[in-house]
Amino acid sequence: MNRNHAANTLRQWDGRGRYVFSRQDLAKLFPTDSPKTLAAGLGRLVQAGLLQRVCRGVYVNPHARCFDRYVLERITAVVRRGEYNYVSLESMLAEYGIISQIPVDRLTVMTTGRKGLCSTPYGVIEFTHTHRQPASVLAGTIWIENRPLRVATARTAWRDLKRVGRNLHLVDVTELPDA
Repeated sequence: MNRNHAANTLRQWDGRGRYVFSRQDLAKLFPTDSPKTLAAGLGRLVQAGLLQRVCRGVYVNPHARCFDRYVLERITAVVRRGEYNYVSLESMLAEYGIISQIPVDRLTVMTTGRKGLCSTPYGVIEFTHTHRQPASVLAGTIWIENRPLRVATARTAWRDLKRVGRNLHLVDVTELPDA
């Protein structure tokens, strides 16, 4: 993997609005590299500062012009590709102004995948498993243009918070719709 070729490729994808990549994505961008060559090349790109390894198998172009405030959501979409994921719990309740504390370094995500934490230089992504069926997930969430993940409605975020047994004392229930 040539450093100049890699920089040009990353710049092209930046122009298309993409700056978060999985290792598999990068293997497709550099198809002539063997797995061993790709691993060594990614290590050199990280060392040179052209890419940033944010968690296992996920890389960010830190110099992208399209870099936005949804970096944690974009990382989530790459880490849990193939699962239904949506922003919920404290993250959405804070956005709706229903809880008094705003989580600044944490994104709370409901997922049909496994639960867990993903620590990145941009904050922590907290995955909470849901058994809800895809139709139910879609019915309780909304899609906002230019946002990478669907978001829970206020009622869905409140229901999720209660279902997973989280701390409810921060919630101002008078702010909930139909309170």
